[in-house]
Amino acid sequence: MNATSKSLRNLSGLKRSRLIRDDRRAALADVAARYAIAITPAMAGLIDPNDPDDPIARQFVPDPAELESRPGESADPIGDRSHSPVDGIVHRYPDRVLLKLTHLCAVYCRFCFRREMIGPRAPALKSEALDEALAYIAGHPEIWEVVLTGGDPLVLSPRRLKQVVARLAAISHVAVIRIHTRMPVADPARITPALVRTLKARGKATYVVLHANHPRELKPAARAACARLVDAGIPMLSQSVLLRGINDDAETLAELMRAFVACRIKPYYLHHADLAPGTSHFATTIERGQELMRRLRGRHSGLCQPTYVLDIPGGYGKSPIGPNYLVSEAPQRYRVTDFNGAEHCYPPPT
Repeated sequence: MNATSKSLRNLSGLKRSRLIRDDRRAALADVAARYAIAITPAMAGLIDPNDPDDPIARQFVPDPAELESRPGESADPIGDRSHSPVDGIVHRYPDRVLLKLTHLCAVYCRFCFRREMIGPRAPALKSEALDEALAYIAGHPEIWEVVLTGGDPLVLSPRRLKQVVARLAAISHVAVIRIHTRMPVADPARITPALVRTLKARGKATYVVLHANHPRELKPAARAACARLVDAGIPMLSQSVLLRGINDDAETLAELMRAFVACRIKPYYLHHADLAPGTSHFATTIERGQELMRRLRGRHSGLCQPTYVLDIPGGYGKSPIGPNYLVSEAPQRYRVTDFNGAEHCYPPPT
């Protein structure tokens, strides 16, 4: 029995683990009825039940604020459905597709942009649908990269993953297989040598992108799980979501990025939070995100710099929204700001 099978999946389990008070159960009943709950033992072990603002608990323990809707929120905030030509495929960019193998996750984030589409009640991708999705990829030679997502693809068995990777490897124009997952931090023991071997395909490049939002998630067991991937020759990147009360301060964000780099994981994306239903209590302003990126720049290694991105609502894709350091003042004349905030002319005046 693996650790995910022992996860906390209901309010009773959360109460027994002291993650919610008994007087909050009634207020949380409607949240639990609408959105999936799962907290693995590894994640639960990171939570301080005596801290009402614990940054790990805020990510996974349900909150009555999830039932508060705000203008602009959408059940499909980044337009997956409008770019889904067949079940399981999202084809938003010309040279790559998402392949959503499962709707299950080891842990369910309370800010998830797909929270209306995932969970144990969501329909699984059946064999016939997978065949159709793979046929779509095979029939579109412009597809250079396939991103395995969901849900979390690493909840699947090594046998199932091996089959999918092998079928993708047989498509000549697919050069890159990218896997988005939380599993190395959610259930590190699941990242076994056998699982790692299933992710590699001869003649293809495999990348694993780890989702983590707080430096405390990268405990020794998680670091060892990441090392098993990297030591096997699988490069790792990171993606994080900018979340109010969790990582929206310069010290925490810098510590997170430095922890990634120390684990040989290149910081990749810092996402501005999507407009998913009931997530406004996690939202920051774009200006706050830009200021945090300015604080990272120059004070910490270039290896620690993610790209701050906004996934434009409606399915128009990601755009970088970090601070701009260069302003054009005339043809071939610019004003550039250094990391201390001082402005300089470029080229310098003679």
